[in-house]
Amino acid sequence: MTDLSADPVERFLTAARDETAEFPFRLTGVMFQYYVVCERELWFLSRDVEIDRDTPEIVRGSDVDDSAYSDKRRDVRVDGIIAIDVLDSGEILEVKPSSSMTEPARLQLLFYLWYLDRVTGVEKTGVLAHPTEKRRETIELTPETSAEVESAIRGIREVVTAESPPPAEEKPVCDSCAYHDFCWSC
Repeated sequence: MTDLSADPVERFLTAARDETAEFPFRLTGVMFQYYVVCERELWFLSRDVEIDRDTPEIVRGSDVDDSAYSDKRRDVRVDGIIAIDVLDSGEILEVKPSSSMTEPARLQLLFYLWYLDRVTGVEKTGVLAHPTEKRRETIELTPETSAEVESAIRGIREVVTAESPPPAEEKPVCDSCAYHDFCWSC
């Protein structure tokens, strides 16, 4: 039986380190993005509500991700939990088409760095890249940013284990969101 009162961070780490343990809830890098942008979107994602992958924003992001640094990176999957891009310098790379959503991308990259450090014992630095703007930012895991990731894990658990989605909240990103119809058509 799973103890739901136990700290979600410790439960997640225990499951990640012990292949016989059961994960208390699914956790992916994109969930960290959604947690920052819109908890309602996170809730839908956690329920496998399919989104339209052909929206212009998603296609643009995928095109930038596929083409940027293609000659200097390789895809690496770790424990079936994270999928990262590693530059030939060994840095962990997260590519985004625009810096307009830097905070969600930063938290996603911090989760990757945190996971590598806490679960596999590998310490890395990250690079948040916006190739269309020719911008790069180095991201490092510190005690403060580790605490930020752990706080987000606890928050994500609250959202994804809720019986119903958080109330719809009008935000500037709503018009371009793939879940727009779920929130505003009723």
